[in-house]
Amino acid sequence: MNIQEIKRRLARPATKFVAGGFRPTHGDDESWLGNVFLFRPDEGVPRNDAGAELHPFAQFHLPSLPFNSPALDGVRVLTLFVSSPLPEALDPMGNNWLIREYGFDDVLVRKELPVAGSYLKPFPLLAERVAEDFPLWDGGGAPADLEEEICSLQRTGEIESYSDLVTHTYEHKIGGYPSFCQSGVDLGDDFEFVFQISSDTKINLNVVDCGSLMFWKSKSTGEWVLYYDFY
Repeated sequence: MNIQEIKRRLARPATKFVAGGFRPTHGDDESWLGNVFLFRPDEGVPRNDAGAELHPFAQFHLPSLPFNSPALDGVRVLTLFVSSPLPEALDPMGNNWLIREYGFDDVLVRKELPVAGSYLKPFPLLAERVAEDFPLWDGGGAPADLEEEICSLQRTGEIESYSDLVTHTYEHKIGGYPSFCQSGVDLGDDFEFVFQISSDTKINLNVVDCGSLMFWKSKSTGEWVLYYDFY
């Protein structure tokens, strides 16, 4: 297998997000980090079992994005709330973190619901399409057969290293591959990586030590999984 065939099989599109740098419109079709203002009429800020409010982490307006994950087909708005301190990696959704998905028929209203102690600085997001995102080496998502092909190319001297072949988007993104700091996790074929929110000084987010919050969704049940690691 040649280099171009390997790249063709590995490449996935993504939407990369950059926080701020422009004047927000404050429209309902704008995506944000550190700010959630769209709710169903009967909803408020979610709380954990101890009664503490979860912090608003993200609001994505999916039809406005240049690329959207197939796992989010039929979703118009997605919002994310996370506890402080962060939940444990692989902690089930519902108590210390929560994703809300809204379809095109859902009635949403704007609410300003500040959360005491929220540490993320709210910024609107500039979305950019990434045509090709590639997995990181060592558990980053490359199938075992392609890893062997890449190792073979290295042994024969056709390439010096995997990193010579590919680029990876470490920023906030929907789609593509997760930005593991360590060797990664394998959640099985049923779970599809959907999005991540990365450490970013601009929004005052440091995931333990320069890590990323990474989210997968089950193709069969719709269950969400949160994982993060760090350096």
